[in-house]
Amino acid sequence: MRDYPSPPFPSQPQPVPGSQAKMQPYPDCGEQTYTGSGRLQDKIALITGADSGIGRAVAIAYAREGADVAIAYLDEHDDAKETARWVEAAGRRCLLLPGDLAQKQHCQDIVEKTVGQFGRIDILVNNAAFQMSHETLEEIDDDEWVKTFDINITAIFRICKAALPSMPRGSSIINTSSVNSDDPSPSLLAYATTKGAIANFTAGLAQLLGSQGIRVNSVAPGPIWTPLIPSTMPDEAVQNFGSKTPLGRPGQPVEVAPIYVLLGSDEGSYISGSRYAVTGGKSIL
Repeated sequence: MRDYPSPPFPSQPQPVPGSQAKMQPYPDCGEQTYTGSGRLQDKIALITGADSGIGRAVAIAYAREGADVAIAYLDEHDDAKETARWVEAAGRRCLLLPGDLAQKQHCQDIVEKTVGQFGRIDILVNNAAFQMSHETLEEIDDDEWVKTFDINITAIFRICKAALPSMPRGSSIINTSSVNSDDPSPSLLAYATTKGAIANFTAGLAQLLGSQGIRVNSVAPGPIWTPLIPSTMPDEAVQNFGSKTPLGRPGQPVEVAPIYVLLGSDEGSYISGSRYAVTGGKSIL
């Protein structure tokens, strides 16, 4: 077992959406540690929010398991190019898809471009998310509330709808929910609300798509050390991030990636409509 960093962490405020390259300690996305075994050989994956954090870790793991990967991200070009470098170093193809998932047309475009490049989508990972911290309801701007929903849940609906015609039987959809869906943080009200919606959407969509042979599951991470943390949370919360989990530390992105591999692989062929917690011991029951 690796000895991962524990808080306290240094002060490191960043503007939204944050840069992984500037984080201390630097998140472990499996660059030096993840070893594949061909579990996703020649599959095609579209992953949103894959420039950094959990998305990067999933992209690296998928590539080392044998998949070609399309990476959707906002505008963090340097982080996205670094993810692409690791995907290509694994001998797999990588397509970069910058743009705003709050826009309906872009949700459709990333699917169209992925299918145009690779011919189909075997695994769709809806991972991109937006959050901001607020201590009172009055602080939450109406536009910010709508933006959070547009990126975190409406985009998932739009991308799934656009991708379905290009997803063969045996394909997998994996949505990133959160421990906040069961234990919502009051300072992350909009974000937590969307994560509950993702859990519900996933459970319902799994039932709708079962007859088509397409599986749908969600992953509920706890506190994971990603650029979203220093760019959207108060400094004190960042310095002590993950300290209240039973393991006493935040998770690293590489520690979340293996469940995405299982759910995307043929080994998960009878797993659908489920949610998997990766929370450092914090229960979502």
